[in-house]
Order: sequence, then C-alpha cells, then structure tokens
Amino acid sequence: MTTLSPEIRSILQSQAIELPSWAFGNSGTRFRVFPTAGTPRDPFEKIADAAEVNRLTALAPAVALHIPWDLVDDFGALRRHAENLGVRLGTVNSNTFQDEDYKFGALTHHDERIRRKAIDHHLACVDVMDATGSRDLKIWLAEGSNYPGQNDMRGRQDRLQDSLQQIYARLGDDQRLVLEYKFFEPSFYHTDVPDWGTSYAQVAALGEKAMVCLDTGHHAPGTNIEFIVMQLLRLGKLGSFDFNSRFYADDDLIVGSADPFQLFRILTEVVRGGGLNNPDVAFMLDQCHNIEDKIPGQIRSVLNVQEMTARALLLDRDALDAAQRANDVLGANAVLMDAFYTDVRPALAEWRASRGLPADPMAAFAASGYLPRIADERVGGTQAGWGA
Repeated sequence: MTTLSPEIRSILQSQAIELPSWAFGNSGTRFRVFPTAGTPRDPFEKIADAAEVNRLTALAPAVALHIPWDLVDDFGALRRHAENLGVRLGTVNSNTFQDEDYKFGALTHHDERIRRKAIDHHLACVDVMDATGSRDLKIWLAEGSNYPGQNDMRGRQDRLQDSLQQIYARLGDDQRLVLEYKFFEPSFYHTDVPDWGTSYAQVAALGEKAMVCLDTGHHAPGTNIEFIVMQLLRLGKLGSFDFNSRFYADDDLIVGSADPFQLFRILTEVVRGGGLNNPDVAFMLDQCHNIEDKIPGQIRSVLNVQEMTARALLLDRDALDAAQRANDVLGANAVLMDAFYTDVRPALAEWRASRGLPADPMAAFAASGYLPRIADERVGGTQAGWGA
C-alpha cells in the first residue's frame, strides 16, 4: 500500500474546502426541479447539513452564502449557529440574475436606476459580510448580449468598471472582491466577463483586494485550465476556485467525476505555484446536485479533491525536473502519470481512522441515520439551490 509521509499528512490535514449552501437545497435542470427528502427549510438547516459533511471528513470548515437565497433576520445568529456546529460562514455570493430589472444587464446596464439597484445589492452583501465575518464577496454576472449590434460592448465594460469601483470602495480592510468569469450562458453572442483575461483586467484596475475566481466548468471545450491556474498564481491574482466537473458546458457535476486527470493536473499546478493551503486562495465547491442526494454528493466531492491533492503531493518533483531539463519527453510524462495512477485511497482511509474520523465517510453517513431523521423532520422544505 502507498504510504503518505508525515509531511504530506500535515499538508492534507490543513486542507479546507468551502461548501456552497445552495448545494443542499432543491435544484434541477432547465426543465424541472427535483425535490428531495430532507430539503432544508431555512439557511440554518443548510448550515447543519454542511456541518455534517465536515464532521465526517474534517475537510469542510466553512459554508458559502448566497444572497438573497440565504437572507435571514439576524446574521449574527446565523454566524453563532455555524460556530456552534464547528463551521464558519465563508464567501458571500451576490445574485443579479433572477430579477426582472436585470434582463438586459445589472452592473453593466445603461439605465442608471437599474445599475444603481445592482450596485446597492452588492453593498448590502458587504453589510452581510460585516455581520458574518466573511472575507470574500464573489460576483458572477449573467450579463451580455445575444445578437451582434444589440449592445455597445465597450460601454458595458466601462460601466462594469465604474460599478466595481463603487463596490470595491465599500470593502473593509480585510475584505476582498472576487470576480468570476464564464465562457457563455445565458448570453450567447457576448458575455461581459467571459474569460480569465477579462476578469483579470477588471480586478487589476481595482487594486490588491480584488481577485479572480476560477470555476472549473466555465471554459470553452479543450481549454487548458491548469495553464490558467498557473498564470493566475504567477500573477498573484487567483483568489478562489469553484470546483465542479463537466462533460459539455457548465454542468456543475461532482468535481473530478468527468475528468479526474484534469483535477489532478490542476492541483499539480496549485502545489507547484504555492496555492495549496495558501490563505489567499480559497477552495470552494460550486455544484448542482440534481438527482443525487445532497449531503453524500458533497462528501464525495471533498474526498475527490483530497484524493487528487494527495496524488499531486506524491509527484516526484526532482525526477520531473531532471527529465524536463534533459528534454526527456516520455520520461517526464511517465513521472507525472506515475503520481496520477497511484491509488491513495487505502492510505487516506487509514490516515482518517488514525485521526478518529470514519475511514469511509460515505458509508459512515449512510449508517448515521442523519438522512432519515431530517427527512422526517423537514417535511415541505423548499430552500433554493441552482436552478430552483
């Protein structure tokens, strides 16, 4: 059996992956939202479900919020609730894609009333951050156009920069703005923030407290995502990951399910670039569990990230460097593939057990009785998730 050195175990023990509150709510496809038993009835129950993932894996100590889906009367109480369950409140995500006013744009809109409304929404999100102790405000914009000539693309970029400047000015000293990008959808001719370069250009103009968020499902087919990871780490502008997986577009599947080798390659660059356990780089899941149970889906996701991180840490860097310097093409590739093909699951199970955690968190959850209990308690839960 492969063994994990004390150094690797120490690194893995510090790994933290933020869970999205919306992954525990009802979600679905463009055609239907599928309700599940035990759906949370409020944000407090979403936090409880996230805490169960952390209890079984020790990998998920923070929960990201989504506004307005997670609005409560007292965010201080929500914060205390999370802390009592052994987790904390993390990234605050804004929403400018479900309001009728934002049909033709929000932070980029030419109507100053609508743009002011969108800016004010983000300022309110910063108020939430103040109450929850959150560091990051994550912005994803479903903005763009469907037809050539429909909009002045340059004007929209100018208005976006002005809007972001106003939001950025509201941040506290220890808070950050993280700008996500997406290749397409729901806009099909042009998207206002379609790629890492546009996001980088916008946040670089804001200042040191503005960073790029990389969602692993938000790229054109064939994109070398690990190259982007490398470049943003090199530039000091990779603020966070949204981990998921895809076959065709923004599928939001369990991370590593479609292409585990890609996840390994990404984490290899994260390790190489100093992004692992770096407080400036937040790891978060962003997934839509349409047909699978929510809590096991999140458990499987964080375990997939942990497994590929362990493989990346086992990479023989000295041998790889020597092969690269010798232009040994096949030798270098073989060193990389040896690490990828290493089965670390038994070693991780043994290590978890040595720490008092379940060797198999999936089996432990199934045997815990948690899901039948919440199914009985939460009749009629309808808390929203993606697609709801």
